[in-house]
Amino acid sequence: VQLQASGGGLVQAGDSLRLSCAASGRTFSRYVMGWFRQAPGKEREFVAAISGSGGITSYADSVKGRFTISRDNAKNTEYLQMNSLKSEDTAVYYCAARERPGVVASTGFYDYWGQGTQVTVSS
Repeated sequence: VQLQASGGGLVQAGDSLRLSCAASGRTFSRYVMGWFRQAPGKEREFVAAISGSGGITSYADSVKGRFTISRDNAKNTEYLQMNSLKSEDTAVYYCAARERPGVVASTGFYDYWGQGTQVTVSS
């Protein structure tokens, strides 16, 4: 599967932004989808993940209550709604897909990655 992330940009602290990740292929609903981010000089970290049906979600503690992950299997697209953005949310955001079931947080368990989209939050 090929993934294309979009929706990043420059916003002010407290603003909202919605990222999208469009996937190719006909079996999008079987993939666990995730969002990760990487800030300059830091390792890539888990943000959120969602099961194939959308019924199970998981979030990093740092974004819980502010970010919402969702998916539209009919459109082969996952989303990350980011509210109350903070300067520490500044990073390149990557979408990822996992073939095996299980909503997991480790980068090593994801099989496919998008190219990343930059999110910059000014304080």
